Formats: sequence, C-alpha cells, structure tokens
Amino acid sequence: MPPSSKAPSNTSFHTARTTMPPPARSPLKRLHAELSALQSLGPRPSSDGSAIERLEPVDTDDLFKWEAVVKGRGLGGGYEEGRWLLEIEVPEAYPNAPPKVRFRTRVVGSNVDFETGEVCLDLLKDNWSPAYTLEKTVEAVALMLANPGVDSPLNVDIAALLRSGDAVGAESLVRWAAAETWGRYEGK
Repeated sequence: MPPSSKAPSNTSFHTARTTMPPPARSPLKRLHAELSALQSLGPRPSSDGSAIERLEPVDTDDLFKWEAVVKGRGLGGGYEEGRWLLEIEVPEAYPNAPPKVRFRTRVVGSNVDFETGEVCLDLLKDNWSPAYTLEKTVEAVALMLANPGVDSPLNVDIAALLRSGDAVGAESLVRWAAAETWGRYEGK
C-alpha cells in the first residue's frame, strides 16, 4: 500500500463539519411564489367547495397587503349565506411571523371582535409555522367560523350562547347578521 493512502496510527484526524442553515428566502420571494401558485389555479368556481372566493394582493406593487373574500357556503352554523372581506397584512418577517388578518365586513362569531374584525386564532399567534401559506391561513379563518372556540372569545355574547348550549340562538344571530347589508360583502 502506498504511504499516502494510510494515515499514521498516532494521528487523529478530525474534520470539522459545519452545517450552515439554508439562506433565508426573502418575504417577497415567498409572496411571489404564493401569488404565482394562486394565479396558476385560475378563477375559483363558486361550486369548488372552498370557502375562499378570492385571495390576492390589493396592489401587485405591494405584496404585503392582501384581501380575501370568504363565503359561508358549506360552513354551517348560520354562515351559509354569508360573504365577507378579509384584510391581510403581511409582516416583513413573513413567513417566520404570521400575517395579521381581520374581517373588514362585520361578522358574528365567538372568535371575531364584532367592532374591529380582529380574529382570535392560535394559528395567527403561538401555533404559527412558516409552512402555512396565506391560502391555508384564510382557510383556517373560515374553518374557525364553522368551529367556534369559546375558551378565549372576542365576542363573549356569542360564546355565552354557545357555552349554554343555545346553538340555535347563536345560529339565528349569525344568519341575521349575514342577511344585513353591513354583514355581507357585496363587492368583487
């Protein structure tokens, strides 16, 4: 065996292996990728079963502000005839930090502040993961309406109805609000 192919036995070789994290993707790259994925799907048919009717940036020159239109068909709980506009503000730290989502159209729900449209959803706080996209986030907000939480509500009146077992009363309020002009989004 040639001398160069065998290391002397008294020498210890240590190869320092440093693992560098992959370079962080910029929020804009991520948002462009999400927008491209949404655009490749084309317009959403009203019968596709998704609660999302529309999800897009307010202005394509500013990908940090988005809007979504969510429909209530298929959600149950009185939301069937509802249609709401959501405002989505994407932080500079996205996707490592969650977007801020709020209803621009008034909606009755235990996890939504009736006056401000603020949404109380763990996914938008402690349970956020960079694996979530804006589309999955909006889907989660719609599912939150269908599965209201009553432990830390923003609308204590609706939560009290649900806690007391009066789902019919809560559903009646939801249905009434969705039928009112201020409780139903009529835009595009």
